[in-house]
Amino acid sequence: MTPDPDSKTVHNLPELSVSDLSQALKRTVEDAFGRVRVRGEISQPKIPGSGHCYLRLKDDAAVLDGVIWRGTLAKLSVRPEEGLEVVATGRLTTYPGRSSYQIIIESLELAGEGALLKMLEERKRRLATEGLFAAERKRRLPFLPRVVGVVTSPTGAVIRDILHRLNDRCPVHVLVWPVRVQGEGAAQEITAAIAGFNALDPAGTVPRPDVLIVARGGGSLEDLMAFNEVAVVRAAAASAIPLVSAVGHETDTTLIDFAADLRAPTPTGAAEMVVPVRLDLMAQVADDGRRLLGAMGRLLEDGGARLTGLLRGLPDPYRLMEDLTLRLDDRAQRLALAGPALLDRRRADLDRLAARLRSPREIVALRAAELGHLSRALDGAAVRAVDARGQALAGLAARLRPEPLAREAERRGADLARLSGVLDAAAARRLEDAAGRLERAGTLLESYSFRKVLDRGFVLVRDADDRPVPAAAGLAEGQGVSLQFADGRLGATIGSGGAERASSPPPPSPSPSPGAAPDPPKPRASGRAKPRRKDPRQGTLLDDL
Repeated sequence: MTPDPDSKTVHNLPELSVSDLSQALKRTVEDAFGRVRVRGEISQPKIPGSGHCYLRLKDDAAVLDGVIWRGTLAKLSVRPEEGLEVVATGRLTTYPGRSSYQIIIESLELAGEGALLKMLEERKRRLATEGLFAAERKRRLPFLPRVVGVVTSPTGAVIRDILHRLNDRCPVHVLVWPVRVQGEGAAQEITAAIAGFNALDPAGTVPRPDVLIVARGGGSLEDLMAFNEVAVVRAAAASAIPLVSAVGHETDTTLIDFAADLRAPTPTGAAEMVVPVRLDLMAQVADDGRRLLGAMGRLLEDGGARLTGLLRGLPDPYRLMEDLTLRLDDRAQRLALAGPALLDRRRADLDRLAARLRSPREIVALRAAELGHLSRALDGAAVRAVDARGQALAGLAARLRPEPLAREAERRGADLARLSGVLDAAAARRLEDAAGRLERAGTLLESYSFRKVLDRGFVLVRDADDRPVPAAAGLAEGQGVSLQFADGRLGATIGSGGAERASSPPPPSPSPSPGAAPDPPKPRASGRAKPRRKDPRQGTLLDDL
């Protein structure tokens, strides 16, 4: 029987929606692959703002998407990196929105030592590019640190070896920061320990170390992975305290060895590097002390010999004192003579200036003659003016009529009276000027008078003829003289204790030229010096008396 084409075909398979089928596939995959370990190479790892890590695991023939949730990523000991071969442990699940499946990774392990070495080499290259391993960043260790900081496990043999070696060589203060040196969280503790030592206050209660030792015993490459972490390497490179790396045995190498200021082959070797041997230091100090004493002794001997040689070259101090004493006496005598010599020079200057002055009588006579000449000239000028006016009036009178002549005569008379008044006023002013000049000349003469000298306490000696006595040589014993003071005269007689007479005044001593040796002082004759010879044509102030 042929089927009816219009009839509906009946299937015994249930009809499912896309969502139902996707959920069924999800349950099947998750039940069948609830716990799997997958080996592959990490490709395209990405961490968006949500904090989850999305990556791919691939081999030669397939690719598997994977995701690491944010909470799991923070706990992983191996960070996902491009090209890293790992063994991922997790569970498979599907994503219905894209019809894809992926693995939810719960842990990561490196797939063998070769992969681990490849990751370390790539990490070393990247950190070296940043300059963390540069040689110029290395610092010298302090010669004798007071405090040594140790970052290591407090329960292992490493700390005991370090303390024993430090105590044998040179006991110092040791601060231990206990950390885990392997396993989960070890890298974070080591990083915190290095940063914590650097954060200590040098003046605080806990002293800040002068040098740090990061130490661990030997182990496999996986056991030393904490010292290969980027955070640990950056903390070692950023440490302000000089840092010594002592991780593993001599053949073990970690990335912190390249960032540290110094690498020690073993923890014991690190203790030997940070402190010197105390006995060697004591021996060196003793040897340096002996050398210093010897050098000081030789220095003193050389200085004494040199001082002795210099003393032989010095002159006798007593001879120097004698020469200086003679020079001092000479200067004192010259100083004593300088005052009288200066007075003599000033007196000579005064006499020379006085000789240049005119006699008061001559000045008065000259002024009187000048005044008479002016008076006569004035009288002659007045007479000539009157005569000229008279003649002019006479000529005008001869030419004018009687009536205008009277008016002209009256006008001329008025002019004559006015000119006569002007002439009298000019004569009076001329006489007043002459009188003023005469009065000033008298005042000047009075200031030159010897009486002004007597007012200052001097005395004028006159002989029996009432003539001034200029020198003691003109007096004899028993001779009567008169002493004129400013307020009167007194008589006196020259006695036996009269003034001593000097034959001639001493010649003035020439001024010494600069740098020349001073002449020895000459004795000065006692008594008053003779007055100097003056020009007989010139008088003195006393000649007018």
